[in-house]
Amino acid sequence: MFNFRVDDNVFDKFFANRNSLIIQFHNGDISKREFIEEHYHFMQRLNLKPFKNGIDSFEKGIYNYQYYNMYAKYCYMKSKDRKLIEKHPKVAREYGRKAGYYYHQKDKSTLKLLEYIDFKNVEAYYIKVKSKVLRNKLYEIVLKDYDNIILHSKSEYMLKRLKEEGVFKNEVRKSLIDSYINTKY
Repeated sequence: MFNFRVDDNVFDKFFANRNSLIIQFHNGDISKREFIEEHYHFMQRLNLKPFKNGIDSFEKGIYNYQYYNMYAKYCYMKSKDRKLIEKHPKVAREYGRKAGYYYHQKDKSTLKLLEYIDFKNVEAYYIKVKSKVLRNKLYEIVLKDYDNIILHSKSEYMLKRLKEEGVFKNEVRKSLIDSYINTKY
């Protein structure tokens, strides 16, 4: 039997790159679109697939969330590209299908991460959004024991579970990362 161990250095690179992109976005050096593209391409170069056999560390859980979230956003962005829609409508539709798949995987990963930390010091609530489509659907999940770990979802089954665990506040707040959330890409 083969033992596969992820080098801690991989997570160091991943989190360092993520933090660098966040700083660049907040400083106005890159747009949201560039943030998504850079994060997506970095994850491809990292060549580390999501962990399928459950998670046994916070790092693996957040990596899975970020992996699926970035792939979903990238595919969604491509599916809305006018030039691609005009020239290759089937390809654009396939990107849309993939975005849905990745968002679903992201939500499953989020739930596994929350279960791993046993929903401890987690707070969730709806967020104020400019998008009418996302209003009263998109919520924020804050992992208070970790710096800058702010997750988002509109999953009904996860919302139900957050309420069951007593961590969802039925109120609307400004997102902790409002400038990112309410910027179109």
